[in-house]
Amino acid sequence: MRPTVARIHLDRLRDNLAWIKGGLNPHVALMAVVKANGYGHGAVAVAHAALGAGASWIGVALVSEGAALRREGIGAPILVLGQTAASEIGEALAWDLDLVVFTPQMFAHIAALAEQRRAPARVHLKLDTGMGRIGLLPGDIGGEWFMRLRSPWVDFQGVMTHLANADSPDPAPTRRQAEIFLNALETLRLAGFKPRFVHAANSAATLKFPGTQFNLVRVGIAMYGLEAYQPLPEELRPVMELQSEVTYVKEVGADFPVGYGSTFTTPQPMKIVTVPIGYADGYRRSLSNRAQVLIMGRRYPVVGRISMDQLTVGAPLDDPVAVGDRVTLIGENRGAAVTADGLAREMDTIGYEIVTGISSRVPRVYDD
Repeated sequence: MRPTVARIHLDRLRDNLAWIKGGLNPHVALMAVVKANGYGHGAVAVAHAALGAGASWIGVALVSEGAALRREGIGAPILVLGQTAASEIGEALAWDLDLVVFTPQMFAHIAALAEQRRAPARVHLKLDTGMGRIGLLPGDIGGEWFMRLRSPWVDFQGVMTHLANADSPDPAPTRRQAEIFLNALETLRLAGFKPRFVHAANSAATLKFPGTQFNLVRVGIAMYGLEAYQPLPEELRPVMELQSEVTYVKEVGADFPVGYGSTFTTPQPMKIVTVPIGYADGYRRSLSNRAQVLIMGRRYPVVGRISMDQLTVGAPLDDPVAVGDRVTLIGENRGAAVTADGLAREMDTIGYEIVTGISSRVPRVYDD
């Protein structure tokens, strides 16, 4: 195996979920969101671990993601959170997936295929209360939708929305969305509907707004130990570590150019240390001359441009760094730490983008 690996601590994931579940009302179920290959951590391993830790639902973005989990023996309810194309509905029903619905056309496709199969399809009505992406506007709930939801070929499992600003310090937008959602729920109740599951809360809302938990929460980034909002609760620990090793060390003099474009020139004699990881592995080129790595618990700057397959760091001439030393790019090393959230701030982005961007050519190694 190449020395560059993403080490996934499933014990930390279970601990994170246990802490999150401890803050839920007893009647609230937990959906573990494993879209985008488990946020880069490996969807199959994460799903199995999450279900073992008390999650009762799995959330994905794509039909193909749900089908892949079914093929690996995941039997729990799986909800496809994104919009499903008409051409994928048959596959979704064949793999026993729950679907989000919010357009008449999509509903008609689902009901027609369910009737052909002689088995009702499970659907969740998605309401747009202020996210502005997908979802039925609450004002459009009415007679035609009441007729659709009473079709014998759909099992109206749930009603849901998505909160756009739960991670914000300002609670007002989330409270406005919750009020709109509650009014829509009342409209459905007065029409005689009692969906089994009502869900709105993502990770941030689950932790910050208990009133939005209803009876199902959708937890993604928090269970991976990354910031759903700042600051990250200290009880949550990052699940992924990104590690490599030193493959080459050379001593150079002052004014020595390093990397494509010679964007770094040594200010004095120093060691240039080569590490076999680059932007094709998901370690972003924009971290060039900005990020730090850990070797033997000490911080070393990334110097020069990050290449597709390699990067270089600078070290003092008298430093003992040597070929074979472990390099921590994300994670802990002898008491020091580099976090995905910290790297994200260097790039003016979020930790989600860092971990989901670790490419498939980086082996995932699971510690349990």
